Amino acid sequence: MRDTQFDTRSSEWIGDMTVWLRENAEDNSEQLERLRRNLRRAREQELTARQRQMLTLYYDEGMTIPQIALKLGLNRSTVSRTIRRAKERLYHCLRYAL
Repeated sequence: MRDTQFDTRSSEWIGDMTVWLRENAEDNSEQLERLRRNLRRAREQELTARQRQMLTLYYDEGMTIPQIALKLGLNRSTVSRTIRRAKERLYHCLRYAL
């Protein structure tokens, strides 16, 4: 049978470990900034105008796929495929960036 004190101490240890990891983790802000810069460049240079438009509506403006389809007069499946292909293209461009 489990002892309640052990469970409480266990969760305290996890909390302590989380704080320690935060304080001692490496700072990756430089890598994140480089990734953001490369992502902006890849969106401008590697995507088609339609892919850029749909990614902007989906990620930047927070529209759903049905909303985008309605706005652009397209099928939902077309919007979904276009966004998926754009994400794949960006992934292939950025996977060696770091």
